[in-house]
Amino acid sequence: MLFRRFYDDPLAQASYLIGCQATGDAFIVDPNRDADQYIAAAEAERMRIVGIAETHIHADFLSGSRELSARTGARMYLSDTGPSEWRYGFRDDPRAVSLKGGERISVGNIVLEPVPTPGHTPEHLSFFVTDGAASAEPMGLLTGDFVFVGDVGRPDLLEKAVRVQGSSDVAARALFTSLQRFKSLPDHLQVWPAHGAGSACGKGIGAVPQSTVGYEKRVNWALGIVDENEFVRQALDGQPEPPRYFAVMKRLNRDGPPILGRVSMPERIAEGRLPGLIRDGAVIVDTRSAAAFSAGHLPGSLNVPLNRSFATYAGTVLPYDRDIYLIVEGETRGLAETMRQLSSIGLDRVAGYAGPESVKTAEGRVPQIDPAAFACDGRGAFLLDVRGVSEWRSGHIEGATLIPLPELLDRLDEVPADRPIVVQCQSGSRSSIAASVLLANGRRPVANLAGGYSAWIAQGLPGAR
Repeated sequence: MLFRRFYDDPLAQASYLIGCQATGDAFIVDPNRDADQYIAAAEAERMRIVGIAETHIHADFLSGSRELSARTGARMYLSDTGPSEWRYGFRDDPRAVSLKGGERISVGNIVLEPVPTPGHTPEHLSFFVTDGAASAEPMGLLTGDFVFVGDVGRPDLLEKAVRVQGSSDVAARALFTSLQRFKSLPDHLQVWPAHGAGSACGKGIGAVPQSTVGYEKRVNWALGIVDENEFVRQALDGQPEPPRYFAVMKRLNRDGPPILGRVSMPERIAEGRLPGLIRDGAVIVDTRSAAAFSAGHLPGSLNVPLNRSFATYAGTVLPYDRDIYLIVEGETRGLAETMRQLSSIGLDRVAGYAGPESVKTAEGRVPQIDPAAFACDGRGAFLLDVRGVSEWRSGHIEGATLIPLPELLDRLDEVPADRPIVVQCQSGSRSSIAASVLLANGRRPVANLAGGYSAWIAQGLPGAR
């Protein structure tokens, strides 16, 4: 058996190639939109991709199943469990195969057996993997977003991201039941999850790439709780605010992600065009660092620094129904990586790009306010905390107003237009993004609390708890 894990670091997302070396047949489980990587890996191993399996309808990235199927002709194996409104809408595709659980999918000598594991989502499946050339018993379980290393999939996304009222409690109880079945499995079974540390699909996912059933029984907090009500309380408490784009991903992945084909690079535009585009209402995304943006930017542009969290924050503040223009450093690596990350969450309407020279004489500034100076002379300013609720509960500045960054665009009317605004987060990165959103929406003056809450505490200033 050939087993290979692919890992998308910005999304903390894992997908898998499982192949039979005797027959040359291979399966891909939970592919993202970058189909080239799977095709290239299969070709390097002289294998052909014959099947694609999804554990569930993903919320954090755009599924690559349709993309990969269109490129390879492989069948798509999709869950047909759960309520009708959360079943795949492209099950009538001639390459789609519906799964109820209990089927055996043969890939040469390899056998995949789907088993319903609802909780994170109602239609969730996990897949037992058996290497038939070595044993008649499974060697591991592809758990998707059911069981992670040290954590379990959050059961609140349908309610928080898609606004399905009352679904969190139902999902948490379904997850508890699924975990009781998991605890009955043999300790030696390997656990291959779909996410690692940093994913918003859990609240404390470990960075180790895989685990075993036995180890998770010993250390995973969720498997140590025997009372259902206590499990529900802990499973729902402290979950981070889902990025704003999760609702779009759930809908697109359910109904059928658009087939993109190969990602083409946008055209470079003349640097003098950007101010006019902004005046005409275009979305300009400045991917430079927060420090560079604060020092000088095109008024009306949005700052989403190109780093490990770019896709998450881009999906939080960028629209899906308007053309986007980029300001990027580096036409090769910078532009290519920006396009890859935008494509991974379905932000495909990139109409052009320009280099950093386009902002050399920019007039926009975001003043950086030292925490001690603000503590002494910040009266009259509206202090906006854009961290998460759990961070706020751990400590916050007295007098601050909490609006988590994923909620800012929907709650702009809560930010006054007649007072100076100072934005803060934990360290200063999210607050720079928030400051650019506020400025682009007519709030001014806007400043950033340098170093955020961490700097506030480091300077010995009082924090409320």
